[in-house]
Amino acid sequence: MEGRAGAPTLAPAPSRALLGYLREHRGALVIVVALSILGAGLNLAQPLLVNRLIDSVGTGRPLAQLIWVLIVLVVGAGVVGAVQQFLLERTAEGVVLTARRRLIAALLHLPVRVYDTRRAGDLVSRVGSDTTMVRAALTGGLVDALGGALVFAGSLIAMLLLDAVLLGITLAVVAVAMVSVVLASAQIQTLTQSAQEALGRLGAGVERAVSAIRTIRASGATDREIARLNDEASAAYGYGVRVAGVEAVLWPISGLAVQGSFLAVLGVGGYRVAAGALTVADLVTFILFLFMMIMPLGQFFSAITTVRSALGALARIHEVLDLPREDDGDPPVIAGVPGRAGTSSEEPPPPAEGAEVVFDHVTFAFRPGHRVLTDVTLTAPRGSTTAIVGPSGAGKSTLLALVERFYDPDRGAIRLDGTDIRVMPRAVLRAQIGYVEQDAPVLAGTIRENLVLANPTADDDQCRTVLAAVNLLERIAAHPDGLDATVGDDGAGLSGGERQRLAIARALLVDAPLLLLDEPTASLDSRNEQALHQAIRSASTGRTVLIVAHRLATVAAADQIVVLDRGRLTATGTHAELLETSALYRELAHHQLLA
Repeated sequence: MEGRAGAPTLAPAPSRALLGYLREHRGALVIVVALSILGAGLNLAQPLLVNRLIDSVGTGRPLAQLIWVLIVLVVGAGVVGAVQQFLLERTAEGVVLTARRRLIAALLHLPVRVYDTRRAGDLVSRVGSDTTMVRAALTGGLVDALGGALVFAGSLIAMLLLDAVLLGITLAVVAVAMVSVVLASAQIQTLTQSAQEALGRLGAGVERAVSAIRTIRASGATDREIARLNDEASAAYGYGVRVAGVEAVLWPISGLAVQGSFLAVLGVGGYRVAAGALTVADLVTFILFLFMMIMPLGQFFSAITTVRSALGALARIHEVLDLPREDDGDPPVIAGVPGRAGTSSEEPPPPAEGAEVVFDHVTFAFRPGHRVLTDVTLTAPRGSTTAIVGPSGAGKSTLLALVERFYDPDRGAIRLDGTDIRVMPRAVLRAQIGYVEQDAPVLAGTIRENLVLANPTADDDQCRTVLAAVNLLERIAAHPDGLDATVGDDGAGLSGGERQRLAIARALLVDAPLLLLDEPTASLDSRNEQALHQAIRSASTGRTVLIVAHRLATVAAADQIVVLDRGRLTATGTHAELLETSALYRELAHHQLLA
């Protein structure tokens, strides 16, 4: 597996990963452990005090002082336990916060190629349900079991001093129970991981259905989608039931250990009291220590379940954390590629007349054996507008994605002002590009938040200028909240054309020397399309524009047009020239596939 800088790394085992999270909170954990020791001491002192109380009955010795000391021990143990639990809960929340922050950073730095092959809902579920299971392992598992272990050990020592025979009988019963628990719990981690994966698939399916609810309803596919999601829910249910089955085995074993130990101690202990080998006070004290020993056993059984479940969840979390990340910082040195590897990542000043973009024998495939682009060579001169046309699947949008370095070419190179973009830090490269992708996503939030996404220092006047450029200012100004008007999830409060124009305005606000537009007029009516053409012409001044378009009016105004077919560049020229020289271009125009 590769890390952030591309160096190979080994994925940590889930147990080592959990200990790694705990080490980051070692200060709080030290306090928790100290309180566990103190609490264990206060609890262990209580049966010994009860023993003295019983021995003092009928002897005439004062009992009030012993009773008050016992009350102080009980109250003190309760206070210590409450403080310990609070610190433990807070530490667990800190561990979850750390895991979630790392997951969020990882998810937003994953290469785009990862999202091409994985379902977003499954990835997102690891931030929620999986991290919650890690929290449960801490609050009801590892550290909590530590305090129980201290009480368990202290009880064993006290019981050994009181009566070794009764202790041997108790340990025999407990040993059988513990072996059974360990064997039964071996399946929990695997089953829990499978259950979480099933929940991830279910979450991804629900997200898919909700995001396309209008299409599903209009297609009459609601019942089919419900049936499909019910199948996913049933799969998650099946794994959940199997986990519950294993857990159901553990709890009766714990109960049997308690009952068996108690009955054995009562029977044998009563006989030993009758035989004079044990006093009543010692038997009562032994039974109290027995309960103190059994209580940690319940914690141990619970810890096995929660920790095993957490390890399964951690495996899913680190499956994402260990994926290679897209590096926005300093570029790697690429053999045989001249450029600026190792130079400063500070953004250079943009050229006054846009940027020259050169595709030099570029070949690219999303997966082996399925080429999208083959040996594409073209130049977009500085300050020019280049339109890219071709049938669906020709590789038009992929060209723009390569310029943004969402992917890198398998062969060939792309140069920006003479520099191979692979030796440019991605952050520097993207700061020189305004980009509008094909679906023109609008983020939940306000108009302002969407506009300033790539230019957070832009003021209101700049925002209004770009909104006016895309004929959207009047619509926004009419809203009582103006730039602070909310757009809803996925821009639900805007029409398709308004979402498209808002995305273009966002790109214009970047004021970058290179503008990439992927079908910017796809959702616009004729009136708004004309306004947008004017905005693109205005934005083109001093910029280089690469535009993927299907409408003839958009294409015809370009300085040059390139025609792609099945990933190959087949023709280059102006609209008039291509009507004369390119049969494919004439066919596209004739059938109005550009209109």
